[in-house]
Amino acid sequence: MDSKKYNAEITGVGMYVPDTIYDNAYFEKIVDTSDEWIRTRTGIRERRILKEGATSLLATKAAEDLLKSKNMSADEIDAIIVATITPDMFFPATACLVQDNIGAKNAWGFDLSAACSGFLFAFQTGCSLIESGRYKKVMVIGADKMSSITDYTDRNNCILFGDAAGAVLLEPTENKNFGLQDSLLKIDGSGRDSLNMKGGGSLNPPSHETVDKNLHVIYQDGKAVFKVAVKGMADISYEIMQKNNLTSEDIAYLVPHQANLRIIGATAERMGIPMEKVMINIDKYGNTTAATIPTCLAEYYRNGKIKKGDKLILAAFGAGFTWGSSYLVWSMD
Repeated sequence: MDSKKYNAEITGVGMYVPDTIYDNAYFEKIVDTSDEWIRTRTGIRERRILKEGATSLLATKAAEDLLKSKNMSADEIDAIIVATITPDMFFPATACLVQDNIGAKNAWGFDLSAACSGFLFAFQTGCSLIESGRYKKVMVIGADKMSSITDYTDRNNCILFGDAAGAVLLEPTENKNFGLQDSLLKIDGSGRDSLNMKGGGSLNPPSHETVDKNLHVIYQDGKAVFKVAVKGMADISYEIMQKNNLTSEDIAYLVPHQANLRIIGATAERMGIPMEKVMINIDKYGNTTAATIPTCLAEYYRNGKIKKGDKLILAAFGAGFTWGSSYLVWSMD
């Protein structure tokens, strides 16, 4: 028996991508790669790069875009959760900077770190705040300036990442047919050696040595990560369908983290969903980590592709390892 009084529903969306575009031809000039190689292995054609400013700028612009689209004052926001692995600083939290930038004087908030699963984890957290009945308007933002931790001499990694931010507004509804219906979230720290950034924390504080050893950029064992990501994201998406008695026909869209088109394809196949029912923007933006899912939601909604009552499955896999899936029923007209 579901004892909670409210479900949390998405009542607003926002997003921001920088103007500067790095297409595949750019990478052909700086590393040993080709447009065909990148497209066939990842599905990426171009990505956006923030030349000046930090993650808080991306997150702030996404938040402002949401507020403008809702014709809403920042004073109304109760809490701000920013999912990111590229905070402006260790402290204060990027959420504090966004709160100040948009003038959300009545909001508290914090950052959440779960890499590519960050938005899903933050989304569940924000929904829990709403479901508690204590908060009426929670803004959840996924934002990353991946260019700030990318090694542009590493041909396997540098082609993958872009900079972006996406935001959603969560509010309570007493109609249990809408909003977040279920979530399955998991972590497995034994995957820590396959995908990480070794420098900058308390394990390897910044020093000449850590900089010389190139420890302040993304390290990824691509083959190892690909193998577990395909299985993890596909299995948990299928599991949430089974748990909620959903068939592939019931689902309007799979909203997957945009890491690699082959991983996305494998997840859709496991769920029995055709690719036309899969949200994709990796071709335009690359892997923007915590921003991939909310930017997909914002774009598809604004293009009239998501309708009220649509059943969505959100899915992600990231460093940690972290992974998860959420079942959401769309409530906006």
